[in-house]
Amino acid sequence: MGELFNLDNKFFQIIGKGVDCAALSMLWLICCIPLVTAGAATSALYYAVNKVIRHGRGYIWSEYWHAFRVNFKQSTLAWLIIFAVQVLMLVDSYVMYQFARAGEKSGVLYIVFLIFFVLIAVWSGYVFAYIARFENSLRRVLKNSAFMAIANMRWTLVIIVLYVATLLILYIVPPFIVIFPAVYTLVLNHIIEKIFRKYMTEEDAAAEDERNREYFN
Repeated sequence: MGELFNLDNKFFQIIGKGVDCAALSMLWLICCIPLVTAGAATSALYYAVNKVIRHGRGYIWSEYWHAFRVNFKQSTLAWLIIFAVQVLMLVDSYVMYQFARAGEKSGVLYIVFLIFFVLIAVWSGYVFAYIARFENSLRRVLKNSAFMAIANMRWTLVIIVLYVATLLILYIVPPFIVIFPAVYTLVLNHIIEKIFRKYMTEEDAAAEDERNREYFN
């Protein structure tokens, strides 16, 4: 009976992570309201999920706002670029869709623009994760993120499925928005960290392992 109410058992750990996911998701949603801050909000979400929820280091509130402030400029610039391209894809898709409804054969291109929209959204996941985890110029962040997405196409395809599935679930059950951003990012984190590790030096990988090991010991 004592084990049942032990706060260190698996049940309470899962409940705790669920509460943390909800708190982080709400923080992310609030920070995305101005729209222009969505990039900084997303990189901060990834940082906090990786450090606090995944590895149990630090506290949700402080780690989120630390990452938000530190990466604000670069994340915002990256977001403005990505957002502009995605708006262009959506506008082109809408125009082509209207052509398709009018019977124009070229209208089928709306599907192509929608696919590009999804690909850019998935690429942005790499971008904001990269910003959250490493320091580099914006040009290299965008370039390296694209390279990793293409070089690890098998995992990128998994992320595409995950992204589309998440959108479908949120469309069917909108209230899940209060927890799904962090849950999606947590699953994404397990995938992208595997990819990042391939490009880390042995020293950096060992230092990362040691930081996580020190906390759990």
